[in-house]
Amino acid sequence: MTQPAAGDAGDTLSVRMRWILFALLAMAGILALVDRQIISVLKPEMAVELGWTDDDYGTLGAWFQGATAVALLAAGPLVDKLGVKWANPIAVATWSIAALFHGWAHSLVQFTLCRIGLGATEAAVTPTAVKTIATIFPPHMRSTGVGLQNAIASFGAISAPFIIPLIAVPFGWRGAFLLAGVAGLVWSLAWVVTTRKIRFGDTAPALAIPGAPPSRSILRERAGWAVAGAKFLSDSTWWLLLFWMPDFLHRQFGLAGLDLAPYLAVAYSGAALGSLTSGTLATRFLARGVAVNRVRKTFMLVSGLLVLPMPLALQVPSPLIAAGVLALVLAAHQGFSTNLFALITDVTPKSKIGRMTSFGVFSGNIGGMLILKVAGVVLAAGLGYLPLFLFASVSYLLALGWIHLMLPTIRLIDSERGEAPLGMGH
Repeated sequence: MTQPAAGDAGDTLSVRMRWILFALLAMAGILALVDRQIISVLKPEMAVELGWTDDDYGTLGAWFQGATAVALLAAGPLVDKLGVKWANPIAVATWSIAALFHGWAHSLVQFTLCRIGLGATEAAVTPTAVKTIATIFPPHMRSTGVGLQNAIASFGAISAPFIIPLIAVPFGWRGAFLLAGVAGLVWSLAWVVTTRKIRFGDTAPALAIPGAPPSRSILRERAGWAVAGAKFLSDSTWWLLLFWMPDFLHRQFGLAGLDLAPYLAVAYSGAALGSLTSGTLATRFLARGVAVNRVRKTFMLVSGLLVLPMPLALQVPSPLIAAGVLALVLAAHQGFSTNLFALITDVTPKSKIGRMTSFGVFSGNIGGMLILKVAGVVLAAGLGYLPLFLFASVSYLLALGWIHLMLPTIRLIDSERGEAPLGMGH
């Protein structure tokens, strides 16, 4: 049955269709994480076969992050222009093709080109996801949607250490990339078939409001810079752990291959738990009438405090305890990130959510690119993980301080600008 066109698909989609689309969105998040994680989970084997040094590995990560960051400058406006109906399948199909090409890479140069391709195409992951959630969910459910999507996507990070080595045993690391790419192409077809009769009404022309003030550049808005600075600082820690955590456990405790899987699963379970609880609790507080400024900043403060013990992972005697410490850090990251992405929907018209999200994620990827390259240099110099973990432990409190400096009071977007207030169900 064709869904009616409307300015807010979150109010017109049936409950069943809303959750079908959300399930597909969550699967796309899992696929994206698996594609990224293949290289880190299989790094010990790939490094031996391809002759990578720590600096080479850090450089690959930096190229991936840099390509993502540059592509994000175009991804956000493109997502806003295409709308979620076409942005989703195009994004997943292109990054899946990039993943496929990894299976034929042999030299460091070839692999670098593949990582650049994957990074550039995966630039659309977050702006598409946030825009889709803002489109298919009514305002009061968006914190829950962001948190639940992040929690389910974290399942990809939890399952990857188990699934990827099992695939690599019969098919090798090349086969792991090939299978991940094929899965993404199948997903793209499924989305096109599912949404063929749905009109979302989320593109910029459909959302134009007669008499509304002219659109301002994201670069001229304090909210844009607040999000950008916070993502630059906080995402550095996320990318550090996503890319280097298997190597940390290998260096610290001698773990490799399937032996890494249980401890990585523990750590990423923290990410899933943090996403789910923070999004759900934030929604409940907002529904009870608690000011959005208080909700967002309180959750971010608690998250920042929970990251402070991160350097203790270097002092504990067992990998299980270390994984527990990192699980706490990842839970805190997702609690911070969930509310930061929800803040975007609080203060941004739907027609600009893709651009605002891209600007923030662009800044986060610049931070990730720098920390991954710095990590490679620091480790190659024999300094270990302590300098990296010390910075990471305070990065979220610094990010919250920046948000408060730029946005002393977070206010829901004014309905007179042509949008219903976001983040509240009124």
